[in-house]
Amino acid sequence: MLSQCEECQYYAYDEDYEAYMCEMNMDEDEYARLVSGHRTSCPYYKRGDEYFIVRKQM
Repeated sequence: MLSQCEECQYYAYDEDYEAYMCEMNMDEDEYARLVSGHRTSCPYYKRGDEYFIVRKQM
């Protein structure tokens, strides 16, 4: 799942913690389900491809 997070648009660098973190606003239950391993993939994953629109215009 780590490689999936690295491509996600919600995975961003937090200067306060000096680390990359998920910026998705989840409650405690959602986060617990995600990190407990009961899910095979993140339900909030959205590919963070900056050039998607540019390729579509070509």
